Amino acid sequence: MPVIQEIREGRVPVEVYTAELEPEARLQLVNVAKLPIVHHHVAAMPDVHLGIGATVGSVIPTKGAIIPAAVGVDIGCGMIATRLSLRAGDIDEPSLRKIFDRISRDVPVGFAQHEDAVADPKPFQKGLRRILDKHPGVQKRIGKRSDWRLQLGTLGGGNHFIEVCLDESQGVWVMLHSGSRGIGNAIGTYFIELAKKDFQGNLPDRDLAYFPEGAQHFDDYVEAVGWAQDYAHANRAEMLELVIEAMRRHLPAFEAIQAAVNCHHNYVQRERHYGEDVWLTRKGAIRAGKGELGIIPGSMGARSYIVRGKGAAASFESCAHGAGRRMSRNAAQKKFSVEDLKAQTAGVICRKDKGVLDEIPGAYKDIDQVMANQADLVEVVHTLKQVLCVKG
Repeated sequence: MPVIQEIREGRVPVEVYTAELEPEARLQLVNVAKLPIVHHHVAAMPDVHLGIGATVGSVIPTKGAIIPAAVGVDIGCGMIATRLSLRAGDIDEPSLRKIFDRISRDVPVGFAQHEDAVADPKPFQKGLRRILDKHPGVQKRIGKRSDWRLQLGTLGGGNHFIEVCLDESQGVWVMLHSGSRGIGNAIGTYFIELAKKDFQGNLPDRDLAYFPEGAQHFDDYVEAVGWAQDYAHANRAEMLELVIEAMRRHLPAFEAIQAAVNCHHNYVQRERHYGEDVWLTRKGAIRAGKGELGIIPGSMGARSYIVRGKGAAASFESCAHGAGRRMSRNAAQKKFSVEDLKAQTAGVICRKDKGVLDEIPGAYKDIDQVMANQADLVEVVHTLKQVLCVKG
């Protein structure tokens, strides 16, 4: 299915891959399209929904500038997944419950962190020291409870998760969703506020303040956001190893039989599109270059997909990053009950209590409709259905 609707109310058009677009999200897309730095058009993915400043599920090409709030505060948030040599017959409910308990012990969630480092922090120390020397305000935002070295290999909260899944041929997969943790949040919030403070001029939304190339803090932000993206990538890889080790304790011997797919969906990088070198921000979108593998998760009770990109120019070689929220967390808690949660996660070993009610599948868009809307952007390689889910 091609672009479903086009909005022409800004300086450049907005190409939208869904008919389901809330008015507030539409306004945010138009606001971005009004900015003088945006190149060619803005693309809105099928899972697009309201964000801060820029919509979640938008792809924004900018010339000579970056909008920190469009990148967001969970810098480098994304997915990792790998296929194991196990089959459905190798796992049963008792072993999965033991694995659930083991993962819950071995992988800290929420604000928790490891008591001792489980990954070597040395590759990140020099770069972070350079960032903090220039911007000690980042350190002040981290807080006493957050040690980036001890948060390598931790899940975080919100919609972050760890899942064991079965694919269409009953093969076993591990998949998880997380980002750059407390340090990434500190970097993001610090530079968003700095951009607002430094920006001179009119904006449709102050959260769209941007750093132009050559500005005092542009290069520092590029360095800091790149550091956080690398940290997020390493964090997911470390967690994947912890989860696999937890599984080894309770299952027959197995190996990972496919290289892990590890992809960001909140990030910025240099790319070339429509004849220009741009800073491309994917805020709730993954890269779907021709032949590239990506991960599109559903909710904690729905299918997920391993996909191969088609390299579509109109989406800036991007696609959706998941189902996308249909309603806010507060709205979900008011509308649904714990009994609804149990019904919608039937057959999945997971928490089924009020504490995760805001993550109920009914709060998310229909992942199958999202996939149908982006048939021009990706092809499905594997379809996954979770049998275990650990929520952040």
